[in-house]
Amino acid sequence: MILVVALAATAGAVTKPLSAAEPEVYDVVVYGGTAGGIAAAIQVKRMGGSVVVIEPSRRIGGLTTGGLGQTDIGNKAAIGGIAREFYQNIARYYQQPENWKWQRREQYRSGGQSRTADGEATQWTFEPSAALAVLQDMVDQHQVPVVYNQRLDRSGSRHSGEVGSGVEKQGTTIKSIRMESGQVFRGRCFIDATYEGDLFATAGAAYTVGREANATYGETLNGVQTQRAIHHQFMPGVDPYVRKGDPSSGLLPGIDPDGPGQEGGSDARVQAYCFRACLTDHPENRISFAKPADYDPLMYELLLRNFEAGQGGFPVINSQMPNRKTDTNNRTGVSTDFIGQNYDYPEASYEQRERIIERHRSYIQGLFWTMANHPRVPEATRRIVSRWGTCKDEFEREDGWQQQLYIREARRLVGSLVMTQHHCQGRQTAEDSVGMAAYTMDSHNVQRYVDEAGHVRNEGDVQVGGFPPYPISYRSLLPKSDECSNLLVPVSLSASHIAFGSIRMEPVFMVLGQSAATAAMQSIEAEQALHDIDYGKLRTRLLADKQVLNRDVSMLPANAIAADSLKGIVIDNVEAKVTGVWSTGHVVGPFVGLGYLHDGDAAKGDLSVSFSGKIEKAGRYAVRVSYSTHSNRATNVPVTVQAGGETTPFTVNQRKAPGRDGFATLAEVQCKPGPVTVTVSNKDTNGYVIVDAVQLLPLSP
Repeated sequence: MILVVALAATAGAVTKPLSAAEPEVYDVVVYGGTAGGIAAAIQVKRMGGSVVVIEPSRRIGGLTTGGLGQTDIGNKAAIGGIAREFYQNIARYYQQPENWKWQRREQYRSGGQSRTADGEATQWTFEPSAALAVLQDMVDQHQVPVVYNQRLDRSGSRHSGEVGSGVEKQGTTIKSIRMESGQVFRGRCFIDATYEGDLFATAGAAYTVGREANATYGETLNGVQTQRAIHHQFMPGVDPYVRKGDPSSGLLPGIDPDGPGQEGGSDARVQAYCFRACLTDHPENRISFAKPADYDPLMYELLLRNFEAGQGGFPVINSQMPNRKTDTNNRTGVSTDFIGQNYDYPEASYEQRERIIERHRSYIQGLFWTMANHPRVPEATRRIVSRWGTCKDEFEREDGWQQQLYIREARRLVGSLVMTQHHCQGRQTAEDSVGMAAYTMDSHNVQRYVDEAGHVRNEGDVQVGGFPPYPISYRSLLPKSDECSNLLVPVSLSASHIAFGSIRMEPVFMVLGQSAATAAMQSIEAEQALHDIDYGKLRTRLLADKQVLNRDVSMLPANAIAADSLKGIVIDNVEAKVTGVWSTGHVVGPFVGLGYLHDGDAAKGDLSVSFSGKIEKAGRYAVRVSYSTHSNRATNVPVTVQAGGETTPFTVNQRKAPGRDGFATLAEVQCKPGPVTVTVSNKDTNGYVIVDAVQLLPLSP
């Protein structure tokens, strides 16, 4: 008998049997009831298919219902489809007076909440219980069967490429998966929606854990990153030893004696996990922080020494949620991230994972108790922290802590295409988009080590943005065709460590879950492997279902100029022929379209961009180029104009401000009908070269 658990926001699990009409073979089997997995199942139902969701825990929604209520996404215009429906439903939930128990609705509004710029009725900050209620309602409306407390049998699979006992395959086709309980689920297509990638690993697909070297994909932000680790860092001079100044006493807990490794080099270390604590300061709903039974003072010695070295301010980020609650996240050198304590988690057994989760929970419990009570913590901090506690009305545990650990990254598929830093920054573009990512490339710290001065430092924090939303390739959801032909991976997808740091946002996982389900149903209908389906047909259906697949004017930054608002012939950099590896940006404006290209003040002489336009009517034209000025720009940017069989060179000083519209006029020329090409190069330039757009502006006679 298949069992389903009906889980209320604050109640324990209650089981009930599924209908006897459930099929012996499902169209789609979704392993992992994360928000991405639920979105996938809803889409299968909307397309008339049969589906089952298998959730290893007692709660659907993953991090979306597990404490991550301050939604990270960046540009919200990149999110459509079922994901956007969820955030619209969150807004409707909070329009109901009965859902405001611990404060009035207007009190929270006065504190601000994240909404789309156009005032659309979406809400992106919410309590875990609200997310669970909304997601459960969507599940119920679509009659999605969910099986709880069933874990995949992972025995016999311990390395990338090995097929485990819990997966039955016929050639490259998964026929069924078996749980530890012995329950078997048969399907035509399968979706791995877990954060850990347990299904694709057990099915024998190739994967990786940790950080690739920069050289692997020609990146600059991957691998060991000591030089970029300037955020969430220790104060100068913090001693790493149990007895200060005495190396013979040993390193304090959590400091890696083998770190940091070669700069930019690969390692198997994993960025830190934490609990996204849901806290409250309402006396009637608060559970005071308690000292864990296994409290070890040495675990918090670095926290205390960092305070004593001058760390000021509140050592966590308390993002305001409705009903006087928070989504609390990591901040400063020692905070909620349990750095270096999760390396074994991705490949660990279920029992080992539970022990790792318990250690993380014990750590954060001790962290808050220490900050609220320890005499070496500044009095002002103790006073603030003591006001807060976990919530009585959120999670099933009596202590108010959730079960869902923030698994920022575990296994990552190595599939048909690997998303990399180049896709994030626009040097490569996925032509088979199934969704958009819109967040900074973000890695939390990965390790603690002793630097050359004998002080403790964090390593691995990378925060690089400045690029517009970008498409995610359908192929990044697919294992290689010779490994598995009926499996999709919308969560632990194929991406390098640093690219995954941008993609790994809950709304994006929901988008990709819906797209994965759409592809699964089309492959079943066409009786084709997932790798062989018609992408044009997939794209048509995704757009019909309001998915966002490419950038448009709704994603323009505030300092952008729409090309169609300008007179004459305007060619943006996205329409130009690019030679060499340029970076994209949209920080300094104004600029045309979604951003501009820049050379990073590197690879001099190797980079160029050619803009081609066509004059239809003879006359006098101003040839203009756009760029944003800054003190780091080059003063000698070479530009050539080819028209009427002649080539004319120019030099542009990009430290000199262009016109108010962001354009500088190179020349006014008499043009006959025919092609005009404007080429910008970085040869021998003495600073950053910016390439944005070219305008051929007709002048009055």
